[in-house]
Amino acid sequence: MSERMTRPPSGSTDSPAKSSAEEPALARSLSSRHIQLLAIGGAIGTGLFMGSGKTISAAGPSVIFVYAIIGFMLFFVMRAMGELLLSNLNYKSFTDFSADLLGPWAGFFTGWTYWFCWVVTGIADVVAIAHYVTFWWGNAPLWIPALACILVLLALNLPTVKAFGETEFWFALIKIVAILTLIVVGLVMIFTGFTHGDGVTAGFSNLWDHGGFFPTGPMGFVAGFQIAVFAFVGIELVGTTAAETKDPEKNLPRAVNSIPIRILLFYVGALVVLMAVIPWDEFSADESPFVGMFTLAGLGTAAAIVNFVVLTSAASSANSGIYSTSRMVFGLAHDGDAPRPFGRLSRRKVPQNALFFSCTFLLGGVALLYAGESVSAAFTLVSTISALCFMFVWSIILISYLVYRKRRPQLHRASKFPLPGGVVMVYVVLAFFLFILWTLTTQTDTLQALLVTPVWFLLLGIIYSVLRRTPVHQARVAAHHDDVARERAALNAAQP
Repeated sequence: MSERMTRPPSGSTDSPAKSSAEEPALARSLSSRHIQLLAIGGAIGTGLFMGSGKTISAAGPSVIFVYAIIGFMLFFVMRAMGELLLSNLNYKSFTDFSADLLGPWAGFFTGWTYWFCWVVTGIADVVAIAHYVTFWWGNAPLWIPALACILVLLALNLPTVKAFGETEFWFALIKIVAILTLIVVGLVMIFTGFTHGDGVTAGFSNLWDHGGFFPTGPMGFVAGFQIAVFAFVGIELVGTTAAETKDPEKNLPRAVNSIPIRILLFYVGALVVLMAVIPWDEFSADESPFVGMFTLAGLGTAAAIVNFVVLTSAASSANSGIYSTSRMVFGLAHDGDAPRPFGRLSRRKVPQNALFFSCTFLLGGVALLYAGESVSAAFTLVSTISALCFMFVWSIILISYLVYRKRRPQLHRASKFPLPGGVVMVYVVLAFFLFILWTLTTQTDTLQALLVTPVWFLLLGIIYSVLRRTPVHQARVAAHHDDVARERAALNAAQP
């Protein structure tokens, strides 16, 4: 067994900033059912409920292939992440293995970028939740439900990590039940020949009878990728639970391997049924297709049902954001990339200081409720920036895998959870990400976000240029260089 398997990764739990002996470790309290439902919750975003109408309007039935292709590509990102996390159980998340394999700079950029992604998403979720509550709340002040949401989620995360797991378990279960109900109701309408509107009969022929599978042409198909990729942000959430998962060698592979089935059922299956019942050209880009389905089925409470589902979906996203950002800041503090108090745990082994820090930024959502008519446009821009940053994190995971295969081939050979397709599939997925970046240049609003995003990385670069001069970072960089030299020498010595 290699030395790397028996000691913590450099610059992580054994960093000069903090030793594992000084602070208690995160508790492994998340069970198999928690991890399974967390993975499902991460794979099913609010975009499926509210954003799929816009995607269908842009791409037509070809949106089925769009979601399938994106899901297929991201599955390999998750498998690469799984192999890396299981190659060293001292890794707490993907920031640890990126820092260990690529250098301390990668951990800094990945950790803070992931924190930024979820903070922005969490702010958007808080605003969305406040507006969804008005369905029942009426004209009451929006700041009350927004603030209440933050306080409730904070209260759910503070006690133990198991409390977070239980909350997310039930949030994810609501989404699953809603989608399965839609599929069952839709199939009944299809097989009973349900007729609606101007004599339109529900049937699978509706998928190709209204202009074929690609009615909006090649650029419509491309536009589908541009929109749909945002629905998958958060799919990597299981990678932030590595340090708090019971029996990770069993539970992480199970969660990752079930991703293709979830994509086929919850995305492809739901969209096939939706467009078989209602032709694609009858969907509105501004309305949830789920509302249309339940309304056609004669469920008068469709609006209330879907509103509740989307409300819980947004709450689930915000809950995941609070959890993941607190763990990221906790890890960054141990590496000297964040103030040391954020690296402390409560008596219940929860990083409460990091939790309060992230929740403070969610309060920005309360302020944005009163920002005027520009809120919608601002969130379109900011959400696109967030999705671009998620793609950066996915790319770092893949690049870390390439370095891992080169520097530690013995760990890959011994892996019980190797990436299918290996290095070849990594390059295929990275090429796909370049394609997604190109699609973002085809629309004005997403192009604007693409041009603004480098500002975030410029800011991080400035901060890191200061941090890297500190003794802690100089020691980490020196340790990283020593590790690389040692591994190269070992590989050269092993060669005949």
